[in-house]
Amino acid sequence: MPKNSKVTQREHSSEHVTESVADLLAHEEPVDYKRSVLNVTGEAWDKQKDVEEDLDSEKRPAWNSKLQYILAQIGYSVGLGNVWRFPYLCQKNGGGAYLVPYLVLLIIIGLPLFFLELAVGQRIRRGSIGVWNYICPRLGGIGYASCLVCFFVGLYYNVIIGWSIFYFFKSFQYPLPWSECPIVKNGTVAVVEAECEKSSATTYFWYREALEISSSISEGGGLNWKMTLCLLTAWSIVGLAVIKGIQSSGKVMYFSSLFPYVVLLCFLVRGLLLRGAIDGILHMFTPKLDKMLDPQVWREAATQVFFALGLGFGGVIAFSSYNKQDNNCHFDATLVSFINFFTSVLATLVVFAVLGFKANIMNEKCVLENTEKILGYLNTHVLSHDLIPPHVNFSHLTAKDYSEMYQVIMTVKEDHFKELGLDPCLLEDELNKSVQGTGLAFIAFTEAMTHFPASPFWSVMFFLMLINLGLGSMIGTMAGITTPIIDTFKVRKEVFTVGCCIVAFLIGLIFVQHSGNYFVTMFDDYSATLPLTVVVILENIAVAWIYGTKKFMQELTEMLGFRPYIFYFYTWKYISPLCMAVLMTASIIQLGVNPPGYSAWIREEATEKFLYYPTWAMAILICLIILATLPLPVVFILRQFHLVSDGSNALSVTYKKGRMMKDISNLEDNDETRFILSKVPSETPSPMPVHRSYLGPGNASPMEMSSAPNGRYGSGYHLASTPESEL
Repeated sequence: MPKNSKVTQREHSSEHVTESVADLLAHEEPVDYKRSVLNVTGEAWDKQKDVEEDLDSEKRPAWNSKLQYILAQIGYSVGLGNVWRFPYLCQKNGGGAYLVPYLVLLIIIGLPLFFLELAVGQRIRRGSIGVWNYICPRLGGIGYASCLVCFFVGLYYNVIIGWSIFYFFKSFQYPLPWSECPIVKNGTVAVVEAECEKSSATTYFWYREALEISSSISEGGGLNWKMTLCLLTAWSIVGLAVIKGIQSSGKVMYFSSLFPYVVLLCFLVRGLLLRGAIDGILHMFTPKLDKMLDPQVWREAATQVFFALGLGFGGVIAFSSYNKQDNNCHFDATLVSFINFFTSVLATLVVFAVLGFKANIMNEKCVLENTEKILGYLNTHVLSHDLIPPHVNFSHLTAKDYSEMYQVIMTVKEDHFKELGLDPCLLEDELNKSVQGTGLAFIAFTEAMTHFPASPFWSVMFFLMLINLGLGSMIGTMAGITTPIIDTFKVRKEVFTVGCCIVAFLIGLIFVQHSGNYFVTMFDDYSATLPLTVVVILENIAVAWIYGTKKFMQELTEMLGFRPYIFYFYTWKYISPLCMAVLMTASIIQLGVNPPGYSAWIREEATEKFLYYPTWAMAILICLIILATLPLPVVFILRQFHLVSDGSNALSVTYKKGRMMKDISNLEDNDETRFILSKVPSETPSPMPVHRSYLGPGNASPMEMSSAPNGRYGSGYHLASTPESEL
């Protein structure tokens, strides 16, 4: 420090020092702020460490373009749930009326929380662990919990990609292998496989040929080697996509994010040209307004909004951390949220156009089978020919003709009608058969595609779309694991990524045994829902109530160049936490009211049957929930009782282009105001080094300094090349 500096002069003075840090620095002679260091902790300045930190900051990867970043966020948020979960919920919860609660909750929960995660990631430029350690060290467990949930979800999510890979390669043949039931020889007689005959060709292929499924979760049955190879392929693809971080995954996103839209649009055009497609779409969007008053509808809409945007996983924070700090993340949040919504609506149109076509096919098949029964009864004189309306032509029987004939027979033969075994064959009944998840993708949709002209082409396109949808989400999920770990522990990116993929593949073998589908159901239902709800509530509380909504809004104003709408202030502070708390309570009640179970495929009956989890499976389920939430209380206790460092001894002021950035996240509101932001210099204690305590006669130090460098307010001021966030 220059000998004539004000600080040096004060060293030999008996005056009580009351000037703030800003006052002291304002009187200093011009220095090279790029490399100069004012150390007030009594610690020796490690120049090499400072240079390394600067280089680390400078070397942080960045997106090649804004388009690449937007595609990454879209690829992550738009996943398999948009295709096979949203249409099911829409049909189940009132058709077009379901869009109202979904859109309302998207605006008051989804958009604000999505914006919040984008903002903190972009501002602090760290993964989830670093972000929440920075904002509130005692709630630093949020980042670790997010990583664990990402790991659990990645374990089973990649299995679904493996299933899609299996079907993708099976699609390169005509006819498609699931279009007809297999023929087996019973001695000299060839008969249709009984399990297939009792169900359907696509159902049989899914459960027996693809999964080789057992009858319960307790019957492991060894590994399914076909699916094991597909899982290995899936993890290899994911590993290659993320091994170089955003340098590799960003390029993959150009294809994996855009290709599904090409396929959806192709399917929409093709679907609308199919007979019966309009029936499906009209059924889908006919609003049942009474459903809007059902609390269950709102709960399911909130859950879908929550998971559709990928909140709490850490992937959103990880992707935004590679942005420039002046990026307009508010625009990004709005754009991605509504693209996600419109993608769900587009997928719903496609699904119900195709399912409307399938419903017409199945209805015609039903009419044909029951017409043959009626002809048999007419020939055996069980029914009189007088019951058949004169205009009915059995060689060209329509669904309307059959319905009229059915009503006449039911009225006349009321006492003995059940014995005839006739079905009403209503199109509405076929359309009301709700399917979701794997049942939609691997059974209902595949069955519909067997009736398409050039069915192998459409099958290849469909499963390639599923692979890309899954890959986009998996890249974001892996970023939610790798980015915070690499940021926090400085491990080598390539080594950690490869190791993570290998470990995940080995653990994932439980999902490719013969009972593996039941474990996928368990993880899907319970490993993420409750833990993520808790994580997002704590994220909201950490920013809105601990860091402070007003302060956060001011930070955003500085970062974005404009003040966000007051709407966000009230949603972050009151509405979102309240809604999330209600959602968490409803989820816990749901867990207690409906004992955990799964749908098992019973081979002998060729049907699904709901079974409760055995005791050992319940223990695994409970451990999943506890393990995912365990970092929250553990980190809080460790830091509350100072069993581990919370980083509160590091208070830095960083200069960049003449601007002072304050790293004040680890100080309490009153302390930080007094210590850094006080506008009255006399109220701000001077943080002097241990070996240079300036005390007036008979006065104690304004801030008691410990001889140890890491006392509660031990502070180091350093000048770096890249400004840290003020969060």
